[in-house]
Amino acid sequence: MPRNTKIVATLGPASSDPAVLERLIRAGVDVVRLNFSHGKAQDHIDRATLVREVAARVGKPVAIMADLQGPKIRVGKFAEGKVMLENGEKFVLDASRTEPGDIAGVGLDYKELPRDVRPGDTLLLNDGLIVLVVELVRGDKVHTVVKVGGELSNNKGINKQGGGLTAPALTSKDMEDIKTAMSFQCEYLAVSFPKSAIDMEMARQLANVAGEPWRHKPGMIAKIERTEAIPQLEAIMKASDGIMVARGDLAVEVGNAAVPALQKRMIRMARAMDKVAITATQMMESMIQNPVPTRAEVSDVANAVLDGTDAVMLSAETAAGKYPVETVEQMVAIAMAAEAAEEVKLDADFTNKTFARIDQSIAMGALFTAHHLGCKAILALTESGSTALWMSRYKTDVPIYALTTQVLSERKMALYRNVRPILMAKFEDRDTALAAAEALLVDRGVLKPGDTYAITCGEPMGYPGGTNMLKVCRVG
Repeated sequence: MPRNTKIVATLGPASSDPAVLERLIRAGVDVVRLNFSHGKAQDHIDRATLVREVAARVGKPVAIMADLQGPKIRVGKFAEGKVMLENGEKFVLDASRTEPGDIAGVGLDYKELPRDVRPGDTLLLNDGLIVLVVELVRGDKVHTVVKVGGELSNNKGINKQGGGLTAPALTSKDMEDIKTAMSFQCEYLAVSFPKSAIDMEMARQLANVAGEPWRHKPGMIAKIERTEAIPQLEAIMKASDGIMVARGDLAVEVGNAAVPALQKRMIRMARAMDKVAITATQMMESMIQNPVPTRAEVSDVANAVLDGTDAVMLSAETAAGKYPVETVEQMVAIAMAAEAAEEVKLDADFTNKTFARIDQSIAMGALFTAHHLGCKAILALTESGSTALWMSRYKTDVPIYALTTQVLSERKMALYRNVRPILMAKFEDRDTALAAAEALLVDRGVLKPGDTYAITCGEPMGYPGGTNMLKVCRVG
């Protein structure tokens, strides 16, 4: 049985060697993430070129996701690189400080912090490991008391419990990075810390303008990691092509305990709104150092798969870990075991649903028919990939093969759950295209004589959004 859940892997020092990257893609990586928080523009261009070369060599469509850094809300540097903060000590966060920090205080990258906080606020540093309570704000200085101490080193992040930091989602660095990402035509652009739909609309506009010389429009992924984004989820989703459940910063802002329920809600909402969902952060964290995951990590990945996430994402595990390939292999095994236990309830899923569009109705008809007839596969001839996306929002036991003439659509669909994109030649004539699609799947060993399959396409051929035909065929 082929795997439905897709795997996103972050490229970094541990995975930038061509041989390692090839092993990662062969092991099961579908999308490669380039993290713009690290490295220079040229590094990302070189890595994108490498991904394209290796994917072509392996013969597998691989999407590239450029992940923007977003606002840097961080402490400055320390004279000795770090300090040890003890419970009950005073500590000053000083926006005007230029000299290196010490045990009494440190400078800030984020100069607006004194205006965003007031006495009684809780600040969480280094992903919540250090907790400071604001006592007094005087000018550029935020006077705090250490509630939970520990080691604080250079450039660690700051979050405010409950949210409320005013930093804009798109910085001037992000705007430059969007231009870099469009120069190698990334399939997806992930926007960090959006607070509203406007942040996503602005990012899309900037990307479309930067991509214009190549007539390129990437898919937009909203990273949900701010408290303020939660009430705006629906609007943010409408303005995006997908979301990332970015559990690290989100957990720091809303509290660890709230995250699992939010994750389930977000995945459910994304599927209902025909958007893709990526579950991210610390999925296989222990495998940075160890060759096997913990039982808790196995359950975490399996639960995300059972929730219906399109993809599970690896960060430091593949970027800087000791076992990048083994991590992907473990993730593949977990995903496939979880999928094998899934219940298909298509009849119930369609109850009280209405489909106003012809192409969407055809897509749903193909799912329903293929399921009840026990078809071997669903073949969707699609230009934009929309038909395949709609089909992928429902759990089905029939694999979906999306055949397209568009390279961008092929790579974008690498992120869709239960969709296997294939690039095919362009045909003007419908019957020729249908015969070629069947031959392609027979050649790949997916179909054999006697197998039935459902196939959808649009007539006339080659127009996005024109799917208007469903046919059930038997090979042979």
